[in-house]
Amino acid sequence: MLQLIQQFLHQSIQPLSKCLLCEVDRAHQHQLCQDCWQQLPWADSVPIQRHDLHIYSACNYAYPINRIIQQFKYEQQLHYQYLLSELLIELRLPRFHAIIPMPISEKRLVERGYNQALILANLLAQHLQLPVWQPIQRLAQHSQKGLNRLERLENIAQQFKIIEHKKTRFKRVLIVDDVVTTGSSAHALAMTLQQLGCEKIEVACLAIA
Repeated sequence: MLQLIQQFLHQSIQPLSKCLLCEVDRAHQHQLCQDCWQQLPWADSVPIQRHDLHIYSACNYAYPINRIIQQFKYEQQLHYQYLLSELLIELRLPRFHAIIPMPISEKRLVERGYNQALILANLLAQHLQLPVWQPIQRLAQHSQKGLNRLERLENIAQQFKIIEHKKTRFKRVLIVDDVVTTGSSAHALAMTLQQLGCEKIEVACLAIA
């Protein structure tokens, strides 16, 4: 209910507010003026492939999106959630049965106070009228320093633990993350989801590096 009230207030105030980026022109759509929206570092609409996963990315990891994501993720600038969720909504996604936010460890959750991927997943799921499913927990992350590529993949794979052992009807699922770099975390999560019976797993992110 609180989230619905916040969205209503956001939509009511937005036509009167200034652009979040240039702070000159009036916000035209998604908290930005038309020029700033069009000049975002948009990625190609065609999904890329990493670790046999299709990854849909709204933008390239470049200014100003990289700075906005950093502020949203690390500086508690939660008002950016509406703009960032609109970037995901702009993606041309196939149909899925459920949305899965990229899990973060409990330590990261305590440090940050929230899982930024869960916030985005909730807004995207509301738009697509899909459930948000969280059957997997992420354990404490270990240092990757000094590890080769195979060891890094194994290290990441060990971070994900199934907490819902019952197989589900969700065969087609979409992983939502903020930024994808190598795609190793998404790959490890996808491999764990396959153990729960998921057959088609793809990824949507704000930006790709």
